[in-house]
Amino acid sequence: MTIEEKYMQRCLQLAQNGLGTTYPNPLVGSVIVSENDEIIGEGWHLKSGEPHAEVNAVRDAEKKGYDEDAFAKATIYVNLEPCSHTGKTPPCASMIVQKDFKKVVVGTLDPHDKVAGKGVALLKEAGIEVVVGVLENECNELNKRFFTFHRKQRPYIILKWAETSDGFIAPKNKNEQKPVWITNAHSRQLSHQLRAQENAILVGARTVVDDNPSLTCRDWSGDHPIRVVLDSRNSITSDYQVMDAIAPTLKLTLSSSNILEIIDELYRNNIQSVIIEGGTTTIQSFIDAGSWDEAYQFMGTSILFHKGLKAPNLKGDYDIKTREIIDSDVLKIYRKK
Repeated sequence: MTIEEKYMQRCLQLAQNGLGTTYPNPLVGSVIVSENDEIIGEGWHLKSGEPHAEVNAVRDAEKKGYDEDAFAKATIYVNLEPCSHTGKTPPCASMIVQKDFKKVVVGTLDPHDKVAGKGVALLKEAGIEVVVGVLENECNELNKRFFTFHRKQRPYIILKWAETSDGFIAPKNKNEQKPVWITNAHSRQLSHQLRAQENAILVGARTVVDDNPSLTCRDWSGDHPIRVVLDSRNSITSDYQVMDAIAPTLKLTLSSSNILEIIDELYRNNIQSVIIEGGTTTIQSFIDAGSWDEAYQFMGTSILFHKGLKAPNLKGDYDIKTREIIDSDVLKIYRKK
């Protein structure tokens, strides 16, 4: 690993601290390295409307007593191209120029049409040395949600379900209006962690009627996702938990047969990532349309139902990204090619 890759790796680590809280902004970390090859400032972007990673790294260095003289000999690293426009905060590229940094190392360019190379151009015009493309693949992977949204005009789509060892996700008939737990408490907590990391969660009206879920991340610390319900018959009333005030809910009068329309509507509502969580008909519709990026398959060890609703059938060209054992459960994560 080169020196530049070493510090870019640190940017990626810092950026992860904002996972789930930066929407609609990307995940960004920044490191300032002195002429003596020492980190003198670090920062990351935590929330939209708050200072960006580069600003926080500069403030961190200034708190330690470093000033423009030190910055003029220093290199600032950032995993995503510094912004060049004024939004909720001033442009970071201009701040870097004002602080008179010697060099800027960028992981990857920003696909947003308000930036898209303009930040790098501004830095170069100011006479600052700029290096672009350090750990570019890793930087792109980190912001897969942001990049998918801006490059493909759609959200990053994650499928998630739990199934029994014999391939069912629910019993054929239910006596109570609540979820039937297939996996253990550790898997359920991980499921809520995933909810906290993504922008939205989507289910069909049948899941709401059968289970009356809250679709929150109550077992994990973090922001609740936007709840999206496909309700083509407008049958979901205010007494269901998904309609409470705990988190925002978006009702779409569309059925799971209208996948492209659903995706377009999510994009129009500025949703960058979405978990498709149920039920089988809804998930299978996304699979059949080829409209997914990742899939989380939680598998319990018990045979609970003997017969019931079959789990989704994943198909197409994909890789198994990872396989994990969670206590007695198995989690397989798939990535569509």
